[in-house]
Amino acid sequence: MPETSYAVLGVFETPDALMKAIPKVRASKLGTVEAYTPYAIHGIEEALGLRKSPLGGMVLVMGVLGAITALGFQYWISAIDYPIITGGKGAGSWEAFIPIMFEVTVLFATFTAGLGMLFLLNKLPFFGHPVLSSKSIKGITRDRYVLALEAESEAFDSAAAARALQAAGAIEVEALPAPDRSPFLTSDNILRALGGIFAACVVAGLAMYFATKWFPLLAPMKYMQDQPRLNAQKASTFFKDGHGMQQPVAGTVARGHLPTATGTQEEAASLVNPLPRTREVFATGRKVYTNRCEVCHGAVGNGVGSLTAAYGAKPANLQAQQFRDYPDGKIYWAIVNGKNSMPSHAPYLSEPERWAVVHYVRALQRAQNAKDEDLKVATR
Repeated sequence: MPETSYAVLGVFETPDALMKAIPKVRASKLGTVEAYTPYAIHGIEEALGLRKSPLGGMVLVMGVLGAITALGFQYWISAIDYPIITGGKGAGSWEAFIPIMFEVTVLFATFTAGLGMLFLLNKLPFFGHPVLSSKSIKGITRDRYVLALEAESEAFDSAAAARALQAAGAIEVEALPAPDRSPFLTSDNILRALGGIFAACVVAGLAMYFATKWFPLLAPMKYMQDQPRLNAQKASTFFKDGHGMQQPVAGTVARGHLPTATGTQEEAASLVNPLPRTREVFATGRKVYTNRCEVCHGAVGNGVGSLTAAYGAKPANLQAQQFRDYPDGKIYWAIVNGKNSMPSHAPYLSEPERWAVVHYVRALQRAQNAKDEDLKVATR
């Protein structure tokens, strides 16, 4: 027997013989007891004294981490960095994130299971494992059951280990020499690995390039090239007018927005101001009115602006009873479409700014035509 051994193997004919031998061999306390079988044997982990594998817990933790990671990334993109309302759902609708969360959960869990088993638990890769080159390996992969006493230190007594295995019922005993533990990551091995990877990439790239050139219509490539789709800028036989691009259905309103008052002023009378009467809204309305309306309608909306008689047109007196009785929608319509000499302000004002001006005009009208209750509130 060699002076330095990795392990001593004992071959058993049946799984029952192996299970009966395990407590006897463990009692000898000559080394680490390991079993090699062609298939899983129920209860062998407990017999060998192996602790419960932590792999399940590792996979659970990393799976949960993957789900949280996917949720965080999607929420940041969809609800914070680039919010888009799709199908009427809120930007932070987590239900839409579930498919990607599932995929990332599986990704994290799978990599944890594979890499954790190989590198952390099984301590692999172990190139040149002595058992793979043993005489018993053929039996291990077919119908024999092997119990190994592995050396824990240089003081390992291989002869005593062989006797313990034979006493436990082993029909054959084999001593394995210690493997070569020279460093694997040498410069020579690294260069060879990089060269092999480079060669494989070149071969794979050339093979794919010529395959697509020689067989351009093979599935699934032909389905990607000839898929049924609507080209927006081209004609289409699907629609009666032959156009690929179609106008929205008449009367369509963007979700979350009121109609833009493109009909008649009477039709716009039904529109309701969606903005609340808050200090911020009135401040916006005052700013817009001062910049775009005061020059014609005056500071208090009485139609006396800073324009001279050379202007020619007569701005509307917004304090007149006619305009005080106007619904908000009619004033909004005039801002959007213009009226008489007043041009449209729609290109320059956003929808909230237009409605804010309507609120401010109402405030000017109320200020110049105060009611008794307004005076009572002012004197308190």
